[in-house]
Amino acid sequence: MSAQPSPSGAGTIAETLSDGVSGRAETVLIGLNWTLVVGPLGVGLSHSPVRGTSGCSGLPAPGSYAGQKLAELAKLTQSDNVFENAIGYAAINAHYNRFDITGSEKNGLDMVEDHGERTVVVGQFPGLAKRLPNAAIIERDPRPGCYPEEAAETLLPNAEQVIITASAISNGSIAPLLDLAKNAFVVIVGPSAPLSTKLFDFNVNAVSGFVAMNTDALIHTSMEGGAVSAMRPHGRFLTLMR
Repeated sequence: MSAQPSPSGAGTIAETLSDGVSGRAETVLIGLNWTLVVGPLGVGLSHSPVRGTSGCSGLPAPGSYAGQKLAELAKLTQSDNVFENAIGYAAINAHYNRFDITGSEKNGLDMVEDHGERTVVVGQFPGLAKRLPNAAIIERDPRPGCYPEEAAETLLPNAEQVIITASAISNGSIAPLLDLAKNAFVVIVGPSAPLSTKLFDFNVNAVSGFVAMNTDALIHTSMEGGAVSAMRPHGRFLTLMR
C-alpha cells in the first residue's frame, strides 16, 4: 500500500492551487534569477533554477510554452525538469497574483516580532538582521550565525512565529516545514508567493507576494537578470491574512 501524502505536501499544495487556474500564457520567460509567466490578468514569478541543480537540463519543448493554457502549464509543477517546474509555479502565480487583487500593503516581514529563537526564519531576506536581529535563521547554505536545514526539526516545533521564503514552495521543501511549524504563526514571503487564500488550509496564516504593475518593464528586468530590488519599481507587494 502506497503512503498517503501529508496534508501540507508539496504535491497537494500544487494540486490545490492548480484547481481553477484559467487563461492562456502570453509570455514565458526564464531569466537568470526569475522565471516569468504573463497571463491575461496577471504576471507570475518563480525562482529560476541555479545551474548545477539536480535535474537541471535543457527544456524538452522550447518555444511551445507561450500560448498554452495556464492550467496545462500548471501541471509542469510535477515535471522532473526543474525549468519546467519553475514555469508551472509561475503559471499558477499568473492566475492568482492579478493586477487588480486587493489586500494589505503591510510587509510580510513586519507581521512577526523578535522573540529570539522562538521566531524562526527559513531563507534569507534583505534587511532581515535589522528587522529581526535575534531570530533563528535557517539556510540551505548557512552563513556565520545561521543554522543549516537540519536544524528545522529542532527549531520549528518550538517556534511561536515562522517566516518561510516562498521559494520553498517551488523547490519542494515546503511540506516538512509546514508540518514542523504546525503550532506556529506562519507567514510565507517572497515575489514567488501565490496570493491565494487556499494556502490557509495548509497551516499558513499569511502570505505576502508580488503583483506586477508594469508588465513590459518587469519582462525586460527579468531578461536582463534583475533581482528583487530591480523588480520592485515595476510592481507592489501585497499581503493576504487569514
